[in-house]
Amino acid sequence: MTARKDGFNFGQDALADIARELTDYARSQGATASEADVSEGFGHSVSVRRGEVETIEYNRDKGIGVTVYIGQQRGHASSSDFSREALHATVDAALSIARFTAADPAAGLADEALLWRGKHMDLSLHHPWGLSVDQAVTLARECESAAFDTSPLIRNSEGANVSTHESHFVSANSLGFCSGFSTSRHSISCSVIAGEDDAMQRDDWYAMRRNARELPAPAEVGRYAAQRTLARVGARKLKTCKVPVIFEAPLACGLIGSFVHAASGGSLYRKSSFLLGALGQQIFSKGVRISEEPHLPGAMGSTPFDDEGVATRARDVVNDGVLEGYFLGSYSARKLGMQTTANAGGAHNLILHSGKDSLDTLIGGIKRGLLVTELLGQGVNYVTGDYSRGAAGYWIENGRIAYPVAEITIAGNLRDMFRDIQAVGSDVIVRGARQTGSILIGKMTVAGD
Repeated sequence: MTARKDGFNFGQDALADIARELTDYARSQGATASEADVSEGFGHSVSVRRGEVETIEYNRDKGIGVTVYIGQQRGHASSSDFSREALHATVDAALSIARFTAADPAAGLADEALLWRGKHMDLSLHHPWGLSVDQAVTLARECESAAFDTSPLIRNSEGANVSTHESHFVSANSLGFCSGFSTSRHSISCSVIAGEDDAMQRDDWYAMRRNARELPAPAEVGRYAAQRTLARVGARKLKTCKVPVIFEAPLACGLIGSFVHAASGGSLYRKSSFLLGALGQQIFSKGVRISEEPHLPGAMGSTPFDDEGVATRARDVVNDGVLEGYFLGSYSARKLGMQTTANAGGAHNLILHSGKDSLDTLIGGIKRGLLVTELLGQGVNYVTGDYSRGAAGYWIENGRIAYPVAEITIAGNLRDMFRDIQAVGSDVIVRGARQTGSILIGKMTVAGD
């Protein structure tokens, strides 16, 4: 099959026909309910190292997934073959699995009344780049060259990368829901090395957007990656102490990710979260507000409906530090005796609302403390909230960056850390489905020598 002018092999109507074929056939074969997902995507990625092309990766894929229910017995199967025979065989496989699966009282489609019934919501999520491989190579070289030109102390490179990807999908179920949309994702990244022998340091930077026009210039990404790397040269260890800790904005997004994990349905009904039963309680410091904004135009986490077709809506998850909502799909909601929050598949544009202080202002208010710019390892126990991660960053003395630090560990407990958020910086980084500025924690243990 030859590609269409838009690069896809199938149009949205064709994907919808396939999805309906799956659910119709499932019903004809005895399924009491079913849901199907049909998707297609394509793109390419180029990496350059020391000016030479290192990898060129093309991707073009398609897939179907079908879930069937016989009463409350569930079966799932998938395939990358869109032929009619393969579609039917995939449904047959799912039905076979369901017949040998124990009934689960929480299994089933989302409640019909909660499904999205709109015909179209333009969230500006699909922006083709039209970037050729040769053009991508040129941009990657510009990015890496700018890093090397920043200083002769930049001695080596882990490479610069430029990628572009487009995809679209349709989801359908036997309750009559059938909808989908197209998306794009474009990125530029660079990672370089400074120093020599045991004193070598590395750092990186990247940007990702739906619309390539919103990406920074490749040279800007390369220069900033180099500046971050140079700033780490001469890193020292620290003596163990308890001090204020600032999580730089990209890492602060990960800290919010830890909150999402603990407040998600799977962790809650398995009783593997320290936030079980915490609804209505003060879990963050006063003034902290975290909202979910699923309809922001052009944002990475925007969608009119979740993975089950449930309509999404804007809401405050945390207001003035109080937990007002979990992240639930239909299954986990039923296990907990609650209603889905349209989070099957995850959170949609979770925003920790920031204050007016810049990162420099946050640093300026600290007599002795730590700015963390890199975290290593996992080290989070979601049952107890205990938090311990390898780290690197910068030591702060009298409101100024004194010197870089490495080979340290920061430790605390997420319960205490959330309640001890002193400020959220205005240096908001937009990456993925979470947005926040730098986060200042009042006190954590920093372990070194």
